[in-house]
Amino acid sequence: MAGVFRGQHTLRLLAVLLVLFAVMNAAAWAAEAGEVSDQGTVVVDSTAAIATTDDNFICAGLDWWPSDKCNYGTCSWGNASVLNLDLSNPVFLNAVKVLPPPPPLFFSAFSPLRLRVGGSLDDEVIYENEDRAQQPCIPFVKNDSALFGYNEACLPLSRWDQLNDFFHKTSAQVVFGLNALNGRVPMQDGSLGGPWKHENAQSLIRYTADKGYDIYGWELGNELSGKGIRARIDVAQYAADLISLKKVVDEIYSVDQVKPLVIAPGGNFEAEWYSEFIDKTKASSSLDVITHHMYILGAADDDHLVEKILNSSYLDGVALTFNGLRDVVRESNAAVVAWVGEAGGAYNSGRHLVTDSFVSSLWYLDQLGMSASYDTKSYCRQSLIGGYYGLLDATTFRPNPDYYSALLWHQLMGPKVLSTNFIGTKNIRAYSHCARPSKGITLVLLNLDPNTTTNVTVKGSNFEQRKEYHLTAEAGNLHSQTVLLNGEPLNVNSDGSIPALTPNEVDGSQPIKLAPLSIVFAHFPYFQAPACL
Repeated sequence: MAGVFRGQHTLRLLAVLLVLFAVMNAAAWAAEAGEVSDQGTVVVDSTAAIATTDDNFICAGLDWWPSDKCNYGTCSWGNASVLNLDLSNPVFLNAVKVLPPPPPLFFSAFSPLRLRVGGSLDDEVIYENEDRAQQPCIPFVKNDSALFGYNEACLPLSRWDQLNDFFHKTSAQVVFGLNALNGRVPMQDGSLGGPWKHENAQSLIRYTADKGYDIYGWELGNELSGKGIRARIDVAQYAADLISLKKVVDEIYSVDQVKPLVIAPGGNFEAEWYSEFIDKTKASSSLDVITHHMYILGAADDDHLVEKILNSSYLDGVALTFNGLRDVVRESNAAVVAWVGEAGGAYNSGRHLVTDSFVSSLWYLDQLGMSASYDTKSYCRQSLIGGYYGLLDATTFRPNPDYYSALLWHQLMGPKVLSTNFIGTKNIRAYSHCARPSKGITLVLLNLDPNTTTNVTVKGSNFEQRKEYHLTAEAGNLHSQTVLLNGEPLNVNSDGSIPALTPNEVDGSQPIKLAPLSIVFAHFPYFQAPACL
């Protein structure tokens, strides 16, 4: 009997070892196949909002760069300039315009999209008017010795009319960047000084108001604050010039017209300069919006852009900027709000198959979520079209993956921002807002891990059904310019319209299955959120 017992014991031990061996091999095979799984929990504090955004938080830029604008040996702008962009292209129109909401109350496009017309060449543009009627209105001409690499150009009033017709057709909410270098002279400290010569800008503003064109805001200058990029203006002079712009706007717009916002300076954030700028414009209430620019990935020729995007610690670094500007605005006690006025990931026109591909959405949505949590009211993406960081392809007008990410954000994430904490791996990024347009909350999850599927439980959610929008790269290729929504490719319809973004209905008792290198928007319509009532 003892021998039999020992034999059975040995067989059981062998069976256990075989099971353990099988499990270990299965785990190894899963790891090789990218099928490792993990667990995590999201905790949303929905008792009160921690910040708010504008209703039109999503913003995108139209720039002036001509087709011969090149970086690192490639010319990526095509005919995407403010001066020559095909404003009648049906895909372009549909990508911007307001459409009636089909059931279940979701828009097929933006409603409306905030557009910032501006960029480096803002400060090299003269506006056609009666005083210049006898002078030719010329386009930009390349000149390597000129301040921004181009000679001064002119905006024809006929083109301004065409642009405003497009803005009206699409119901776009427009911010226009004005030339802040008119009349400047070189100073001993290397800055450009002397009072801003505002007459030419004033003529454009008056023409715009007289025509009844709807401009949401006038922005003064581009990247001239603080240390500047290619040029800079002393903070005291810049503040005086902004006060002059405010007086022009007040004088031109009558009491029965909606008065545009006055916006500045559109530069890199420097706490001391920004604080002093707000202080010097506060008494006159001249500044409505303070803007700053961000290219957190660095130069577009960096071979490590994707590594930066997938590095959670690297992404966290930008929080210092958002927090610093929020503190400056709060401490000023001025009626000023903060925007990201321009952000394209990698500067110098972006990088093909990075900032115009699926992997860019992991950076972009993280920036939207983080900036909103620090009370940023609007985030202007560089660009809507043009360069390798456009939401739309500069040649075909076809939406790149980031366009659909922006559209889902606009449709699902309301203005109230909720405190959100993910408990688990640091490779998951999580943000939540009160839902738009319905009740409950919307959660966005980003998985930076290339191998691990994370099953995410949302604390406080009930077993009612939810809606999920899973975004993945076509064929699993991070550099793909085609994004899949719930496994189906998003492509423009045959009539040039933007496809509807349709969710999956999911059993609320199940965790959210977040695949490797994927994005999920999850709408919880029955989540009890006092902040959202």
